[in-house]
Amino acid sequence: MPDPFISKFSHVRPQDTPYLDNGLRDFFLYKDLGIAAATGGRVLAQLVKANMAPQQGTGWHRHEADFHIVFMLKGWARFMYEDKETLVAAGDCVHQRPGITHYLFDYSEDMEYMEIVSPADFKTIPVDAVCEVPAVTRWK
Repeated sequence: MPDPFISKFSHVRPQDTPYLDNGLRDFFLYKDLGIAAATGGRVLAQLVKANMAPQQGTGWHRHEADFHIVFMLKGWARFMYEDKETLVAAGDCVHQRPGITHYLFDYSEDMEYMEIVSPADFKTIPVDAVCEVPAVTRWK
């Protein structure tokens, strides 16, 4: 449960935290930006980048979160949001409304995005397929 009384100053430089492979997906690397600790778990901010070529993608799922945005920093990713394919490219910002069913199924080798979610300990819930997912590309 987030602590509503914690709110600390935080300054994380690139060299302060490494990319780790202990996040939600093994095909991505995650870099903590220190916001969850600074906000007592109210908000998570992290960088996510490709770690290996796409194989299966994330599978259909939804998040139990009050707020969730993805800001693409480099490269691109292809998502299904319910029954709509969406290309998210560098510079794009996506607000994933609470409970939206989605599937990240393809991405570039240099894909990197910032994810901001509230609460920090949001849950990911697998769901039945909404529709057929287009084919993924493979890095060469």
